[in-house]
Amino acid sequence: MSDQHDPAPYDALLLLSFGGPEGPDDVVPFLENVTRGRGIPKERLKEVGQHYFLFGGVSPINDQNRALLDALRTDFAAAGLKTPVHWGNRNWAPYLTDTLREMITDGHRHIAVLTTSAYASYSGCRQYRENLADALATLEAEGLPLPRVDKLRHYFNHPGFVEPMIEGVLASLAELDPAVRDGAHLAFTTHSIPDSAADTSGPVTEHGEGGAYVRQHLDVARLIADAVRDRTGTDHPWELVYQSRSGAPHIPWLEPDICDHLETLHGAGAPAVVMVPIGFVSDHMEVLYDLDTEATAKAADLGLPVRRSATVGADPRFAAAVRELLLERAAHERGTRVERCALGALGPSHDLCPIGCCPARAERPAAAGADSPYA
Repeated sequence: MSDQHDPAPYDALLLLSFGGPEGPDDVVPFLENVTRGRGIPKERLKEVGQHYFLFGGVSPINDQNRALLDALRTDFAAAGLKTPVHWGNRNWAPYLTDTLREMITDGHRHIAVLTTSAYASYSGCRQYRENLADALATLEAEGLPLPRVDKLRHYFNHPGFVEPMIEGVLASLAELDPAVRDGAHLAFTTHSIPDSAADTSGPVTEHGEGGAYVRQHLDVARLIADAVRDRTGTDHPWELVYQSRSGAPHIPWLEPDICDHLETLHGAGAPAVVMVPIGFVSDHMEVLYDLDTEATAKAADLGLPVRRSATVGADPRFAAAVRELLLERAAHERGTRVERCALGALGPSHDLCPIGCCPARAERPAAAGADSPYA
């Protein structure tokens, strides 16, 4: 195997995701896992769970992770990599701790981790690192030999993540009536988070603290909008908007909300809108309900033609990007100079989350970072 195709020192890849219920009886226990420690009554969780019950109590995320798992294994095999790929979740089976226990039992000692979140934020990065630390602490208490775990860098601007989204926008524009197509607006959507979390996302830099969450999304939106203009000859107006707010009303979260944005565009005379869920790797519940159901219904009420473009999902280009991220990190760990693939103005993200990156409200141990207790 050539040096550039050598995954050493990594002996396995862990796909780490959020998880979701797979039947009506799973919904409330799943939401209890998600909200543990917040003191939310079960009756309130049943109300929140109505979005899942509309779809038979099944979140699409687990099936989509299975598809991505298959795509990664197929890509790795075609490239001659024998690195096994495992899957664990934060909030539902297969649980992260159980998966790591199985990996240790199988003899894996140096594990690369890919999270299904492309951007920097507490919930999209550090919380997964905290979950890894919790799992390692449990396994250490069981007397198991602990592996080293390294989280692969943020991939929001990797071509294998961006290119499928560009094609998704082009396909959605093509579905619109030609009479409204050229004037269609692009609404780039992502999960809203508290303003305070957005302001402190990413590392402290010479320009001040954080702000990476919004900055990274804006860079991706600009990349996609520019590519669409270059390939169609039409410059579509665009804006970054937010969805899926879940916090208390008195706490400021990122705005505008997608439904409010659709009203604003309609009032301004926009002829059509393509919603582009750049903040989501796959079509999980926030896409299926908040965009395909709620926002689409709002557009119908307004009489505003709307389409929703595809997420990356298990696209072979994304699977290939994950392989490239693994091999680039492996080369770096071996001390080999490596070219890092990234589009846009921000360049490739850091390998190791620095101290103070995406801080939590309460300090907790986090693995796979400069402040990891499991170095």
